[in-house]
Amino acid sequence: MANTLHHAKRYSLISIALLSLFMTNKALADQVNVAVASNFITTLRQLASSFEQQSGHTLRISSASTGKLYAQIVHGAPFDLFLAADEARPARLVQEGKAVSGSLSTYAMGQLVFWSPKHASDSDAVALLKSGAFKRIAIANPKTAPYGLAAQTVLQELGLWQPSSIKRVRGENISQTFQFVASGAVSGGFIALSQAHTVAQDELVWLIPTIYYAPIKQQVVLLNRAAEKSAALSFLAFLRSDMGEKIIRESGYAIEEKR
Repeated sequence: MANTLHHAKRYSLISIALLSLFMTNKALADQVNVAVASNFITTLRQLASSFEQQSGHTLRISSASTGKLYAQIVHGAPFDLFLAADEARPARLVQEGKAVSGSLSTYAMGQLVFWSPKHASDSDAVALLKSGAFKRIAIANPKTAPYGLAAQTVLQELGLWQPSSIKRVRGENISQTFQFVASGAVSGGFIALSQAHTVAQDELVWLIPTIYYAPIKQQVVLLNRAAEKSAALSFLAFLRSDMGEKIIRESGYAIEEKR
């Protein structure tokens, strides 16, 4: 019975969101304050452009690691929506009474890659990692960044986490990790597939099989302060729309199958 009520509440929220999306009047335009995991910032800007043009609302975007954004929300940061890079922290906000339970959903499935501009695209990444070819590699902080935790899991599966001859340079988030590699500060690193679109075709980009790490379910949740905010509900609906999902897929993410 409780499960039935939960699903009914969730579908009620989705229905309200869809109605809000199509009934928006520019005279009623509002601003939505969105906290987003750093791996998704570029994609969110693309989504924002289409959404703002369609709805008249605007998005105010704040980006950091999922862990840091969660801490900010707990301490009262004025966000309306939280687009995390995991499912644990949005669920925790619901449990703590800071977010609307029926609004939880997976908006993207993240994919992890290992990138090295110093090696050719046809190189064997696993063999290189195990051979000691990399003295320093970059990963996002596993404690605050889900992509960093996934990278840690991959290295553990390869037997390269502890002890390891490879020095790990930790970025605060996946964007900083990308910059470490792009700048040449390290010769390789673990980044999101969505970031690999700007990488040269002749460089090593290993799309890591998911047998090496748990699925990266990126979930969104509506925070309590915006429970009845039509602009926030409209953006939730846009994320689930055909146009929203098309943008997300083209950015290097998978979409969870709808039930």
